[in-house]
Amino acid sequence: MKARYNYRIYPKPHQIVPLAKAFGCARTVWNDALWLYKQAFINGEPRPKDVDKRVITQAKKTEQRAWLAEVSNIVLQQSFRDLQTAWNNYFNSQSGTRKGKEVGSPKFKKKSSRQTIRLRKGGFSVHSQSVKVAKIGHIKMVVSRPLPSAPSSVTIIKDSTGRYFASFVVEVPGQIAPQTDNSCGIDLGLTHFCILSSGEKVENPRLHKKMLKRIKKANRRLLLAKRDSKRRERRKRKLAKLHAEVKDQRTDFLHKLTTRLVRENQTLAVEDLNVSGMVKNHKLSRAISDAGWAKFKTMLAAKCDKYGRDLTIVDRWFASSQLCSECGKSGGKKELDVREWECLFCNTIHDRDINASINLSRWVGGQSDQDGAYKLRGKPTQTAPHKNGRGASVSLPKVAVRREASTTYEQLSLF
Repeated sequence: MKARYNYRIYPKPHQIVPLAKAFGCARTVWNDALWLYKQAFINGEPRPKDVDKRVITQAKKTEQRAWLAEVSNIVLQQSFRDLQTAWNNYFNSQSGTRKGKEVGSPKFKKKSSRQTIRLRKGGFSVHSQSVKVAKIGHIKMVVSRPLPSAPSSVTIIKDSTGRYFASFVVEVPGQIAPQTDNSCGIDLGLTHFCILSSGEKVENPRLHKKMLKRIKKANRRLLLAKRDSKRRERRKRKLAKLHAEVKDQRTDFLHKLTTRLVRENQTLAVEDLNVSGMVKNHKLSRAISDAGWAKFKTMLAAKCDKYGRDLTIVDRWFASSQLCSECGKSGGKKELDVREWECLFCNTIHDRDINASINLSRWVGGQSDQDGAYKLRGKPTQTAPHKNGRGASVSLPKVAVRREASTTYEQLSLF
């Protein structure tokens, strides 16, 4: 299986400008080619041919794009290939020939957002404490862990805070963790991030809420700065650093939690929450987004695949909070403020969250006395039919990734 290894890199002052040129040229090739594709699509024409020659080879001979020759041609060619892949994925997703989640059409890249360039073999080489990039040279790299194999490609990234990273794609062997008889049902929440069927409650760090005052203040100061001024750039970067700090802390928390759950349990079960629909609730949207439930499930599925664990995704319509974990009878719908309830049939007093996690744990392995779960082996795009409460066979709903497509682009004379 393939994996990404990310490292922090520190370019020297004289390497900042060549990197900025590479980012800009790759972005220009992407936008020029995307504009040609969109124009042909809007006019009902077939996909244009030899687009790479028009946006790279011929463009270098014009006065408007002569500066494309200042960077490595590998960067330009790879940028065009990445656009081709994104364009094909969009149409294959629309026609249903592409597996997995639905993807949107590629967007025009902006100078003010995250910048990337990608290089294949021949455009880079890895050394003990650096990575050598074509026409840029050796860039200092902090190697926190060795690469398991020779990388097939590297992506040089500059994020919105001005930090630089090198992301390598490598082939890693499948790892089989020591077998265990433990199983776990996971109920996600807001007061506690998750509640395990063992009774353990993992506290929600609420990272964004802790930084909310500083983020609001930075937003207000950014609005007061004059447009396109140096002061506005400084304040914009300060705001980006606050958001990056929250993101890094959340990612660290999720990695540690998912790793512990996968190592301690052989089989796991978690419910398939409709996160994109839940964030439309304006009262809870900020708290749900701060929790990072979707990223948690993605990490959990990937690590189960890596370590040979079994993950069961329970249907989102399964009433885990309404069923009594002792007698199995339904106690009816309960409001969110009801945290404890007594079963009317067996008089058992339940903690709402622990009771839900115990009900989820009975779906471990995809087997239960009811239908409504599908089993994953680290492949979150695989689904299986299930039956709803009325006995009709239905399919699990797909979550669409919606993206806004840019519609304006200045036409150049070279086209």
